[in-house]
Amino acid sequence: MAEKNYRILVINPGSTSTKVGLFEGAEEIFSANVAHDAQKLREIGDVSAQLPYRRDMILDILDQNKVDLASVDAFVGRGGGLMPCEGGVYQIEEKLLHDARIGANGVQHPAQLGSQLAHEFARFSGNKPAFVVNPPDTDEICDDARMTGIRGVYRNVHLHALNLKETAIRHAATLGKRYEDCDFVVCHIGGGISISAHEHGRMIDGYDIVGGEGPMTPTRCGAVPVTEAFTYLEEHGINTTRRLCQRSGGFADLLGTSDALEVSRRAEAGDEAASRAWSAMEYQIVKYIGSMATVLHGSVDGILLGGGMVHNQGLVDYIREGCGWIAPVTAYPGEFELEAMAAGAVRVLSGKEEVKHYTGRPVFSGFACFDERA
Repeated sequence: MAEKNYRILVINPGSTSTKVGLFEGAEEIFSANVAHDAQKLREIGDVSAQLPYRRDMILDILDQNKVDLASVDAFVGRGGGLMPCEGGVYQIEEKLLHDARIGANGVQHPAQLGSQLAHEFARFSGNKPAFVVNPPDTDEICDDARMTGIRGVYRNVHLHALNLKETAIRHAATLGKRYEDCDFVVCHIGGGISISAHEHGRMIDGYDIVGGEGPMTPTRCGAVPVTEAFTYLEEHGINTTRRLCQRSGGFADLLGTSDALEVSRRAEAGDEAASRAWSAMEYQIVKYIGSMATVLHGSVDGILLGGGMVHNQGLVDYIREGCGWIAPVTAYPGEFELEAMAAGAVRVLSGKEEVKHYTGRPVFSGFACFDERA
């Protein structure tokens, strides 16, 4: 019997737009980038309060394109705002919705609306299944990766988990293997940069890119010496310093633009500052890829590159030259986020993967051997 081609509607909210797509099996049959008025979003303020405005605009686009919600088998939203949890496909239930609404992880981001919008559309269509897939707070790092030299302070991860894992799943298939049987270093290189070690289907190490770890990016400062950060903090204040970690560092601070294409063109044209910033970013990416390879003890089946900046062949060539001796470097320009969400729902609906239930309890809460000492 032929496997059913489930129809899945996916929703991925961004800062000033929401991407939606309708998939039948692995085939995309409709997609749109629904633009929102930035001034209107600022007037609304709170991220979760944007729900009715975004929902109604998306419904209008779907209606204009004759997308029938009643024909959809399941709905998937980006899973922002959640507490750290294992990777997988989670059913959207009340606890998950509650944490998404309030941004329980402490990071206010439009991705919080993904699960809320998917829940709304599922309700409109007769309470069809609704899911999130590999949310941004996916945390599977090993215990050694969590430790710091400060009692009670542990490392967290914030990564582009959805695209990282989907890229790994797809590449494993090209090798005739399952993701769970492979070891990869997987990178997402875009406005933010995630570099992660994947061992037998688990993302065992990576960086807290929201917290200031990892390489410099177009919008984030990346790792800096702590004492230098203290000096900057004393001069400029905590809010400015925090923004450098999250959205106004990197190219934005050094060059006044977060447009990576513009920076690369300026560098090629001989702009000394742009060339220095671009070269430093490339250098740091290669250095951090190497660190993830050591976590895997050099047993690396491939180094995989995804994200918008991977369209830059010079960047890919630089990484291949610096890291190709570790393992083959394969580029997947762009992202698979919509496809990843649809694929996760299909795996659950077809019985290939068991759905998970979000508890709100973080996967890690400390080591008793340190936390119980006075």
